[in-house]
Amino acid sequence: QVQLVESGGGLVQPGGSLRLSCAASGTIFSIYAMGWYRQAPGKQRELVAAIADGGNTNYADSVKSRFTISRDNAKNTVYLQMNSLKPEDTAVYYCNADLRPTILLPRYNYWGQGTQVTVSS
Repeated sequence: QVQLVESGGGLVQPGGSLRLSCAASGTIFSIYAMGWYRQAPGKQRELVAAIADGGNTNYADSVKSRFTISRDNAKNTVYLQMNSLKPEDTAVYYCNADLRPTILLPRYNYWGQGTQVTVSS
């Protein structure tokens, strides 16, 4: 069984910072891309940032220069450093990992349970 467990969400004032973490655990043969998505009330889930196993990154235009994604392959963990937060960043943030549990099984997308980020004064 593979689990993705997020942490680090919470309430922050506009202009503040938060750091999200997501650790993958269980039977894992290889992790390819990892990423963060978010879903605000009444809106579709959208990609925030992603990082490939080689380190290449991509970001949504709305978060470029404010958010930074990174990963620690030894810990099977992905991070999202969020700076200069705005009220429109308020959403549930979900971790995603494209991984292969064992060499015999195909790649599959796994999701965390989500963590709430609220930006408000």
